[in-house]
Amino acid sequence: MTVRSRTAVTALAGLTVGAVALSGCSSGQPAAPGPDDKVHVVASTSVWGSVAQAVGGDGVEVQPIISQAGADPHSYESSPQDAAKISDAHLVVVNGGGYDEFMNQVLGQTGTPTVRSVDAQHQHAGASPQGGEHAGGAHAAEPQAQGEHAGHDHSVNEHVWYDLQVVREVAHEVAAELGRIQPAKAEQFEANAAAFEQQVAGLEGRVGEIAAAHRGAPVIVTEPVAHYVIEAAGLRDVTPPSFVNAIEAETDPSAAAVADVQNAVNARQAAAVVYNPQTESPVTRNVRTAAEAQRIPVVELTETLPPGTNYVQWMDAQITALQGALG
Repeated sequence: MTVRSRTAVTALAGLTVGAVALSGCSSGQPAAPGPDDKVHVVASTSVWGSVAQAVGGDGVEVQPIISQAGADPHSYESSPQDAAKISDAHLVVVNGGGYDEFMNQVLGQTGTPTVRSVDAQHQHAGASPQGGEHAGGAHAAEPQAQGEHAGHDHSVNEHVWYDLQVVREVAHEVAAELGRIQPAKAEQFEANAAAFEQQVAGLEGRVGEIAAAHRGAPVIVTEPVAHYVIEAAGLRDVTPPSFVNAIEAETDPSAAAVADVQNAVNARQAAAVVYNPQTESPVTRNVRTAAEAQRIPVVELTETLPPGTNYVQWMDAQITALQGALG
């Protein structure tokens, strides 16, 4: 269980870069890998690390910064070691959208080596990364706007790894960047991306099965982590927006919003409750307890991979759980 504190993450990330500079951990832009060398890839989370590994195969060495199964990336506090890994990478894969803001804090600092990067949120928005490089703040977070919290824009659902189309596009973008870094293996990377795309297409087919059998089925969510899968499956999210917005903004929902959710659960107005255990709070625990008391299926959809699984295995298990709950 974690408590989010993105403001603390932002402040610490800035201090982290300073610590790396003072300690001399980062010695400059990493040397380009030779034809037989592995490309060093750093991903913000195990989710994107798994995607990069599927594309890179034995041609890459992937290090996710956040790999703990129960960690909440929103509130992750980076370390000097993390900053050194990021600075020394040949390629960085980030989620974007304010989700893994600590990555931007490291990459955006003056003096940080130029690092090629792939930003999943850019793929979701239909925009290509500018120049493919992250240097001196080229992709640094924009100034905080009204309605944002520590670089996090609540008008954007940043959980884009549940958007299967985006995942396929990110895989091909990773293949393209790896091919630019190591041209001798470009065809291999593209072939791996194509194979991965077929696996993700299979997941899309599973989601389509849910839509065919359960379109319009109402669900309650404790946090909008799986919004894109719920939308693609044609399910109807009946959670009061004020409840979801409060949880996403790291604040307590109003008494009226909590009462609306509890009443909906007690009246069995949902076919399932979609639960994110990584943003658990007393309020969400109460929703889960009430759902279990009413024998409403609770489906856990998470933000990081369980140990020993890859992206496709993890997503397949979650889609299966959702399908089983609705059935």
